[in-house]
Amino acid sequence: MIVKTKGYELTPATFKNIGIRHAIKDLWWVFALPLVLIILTVVFNTIWWGVAALVLIGLYLLFWYIMFAGITQMEQYKTMFQKMKYDITSQQIMMKINPKQGMPVQWKQVKSAKVDDKAITLFLSRAQFIHLPRRIFNTDMDIKFVESILKRKGLVE
Repeated sequence: MIVKTKGYELTPATFKNIGIRHAIKDLWWVFALPLVLIILTVVFNTIWWGVAALVLIGLYLLFWYIMFAGITQMEQYKTMFQKMKYDITSQQIMMKINPKQGMPVQWKQVKSAKVDDKAITLFLSRAQFIHLPRRIFNTDMDIKFVESILKRKGLVE
């Protein structure tokens, strides 16, 4: 079975939002150091450890924001933000800019997937993902087929 979707254009704002949330969720353990600094603030009764913790958290979030904002401006990533249609089978995902130009993505390239009531997001790496809103699918059967592929391949978070 082939699932053919409607055209969808990923906006830079959506890309940054999903990317930052995924990076923070993936690297949650980085917040251990600021937590230790906050504990030191309580132990030594000084505010400077807490200030250092807030600065570290701010720098960490700023780093990821700059990374994802920069990707939206780079020339080699402009195709990510063009309107695409997707042909999804149990072997691959074909990302099509037009009927003659497209790029296949094998399922083995997908590291994980997030399925919620608004969209299906396939994560290829920390900074690359395929975002498929439910509204681009033609029928509910198409959505169920894609979800069954994800479950069968063990990709659902």
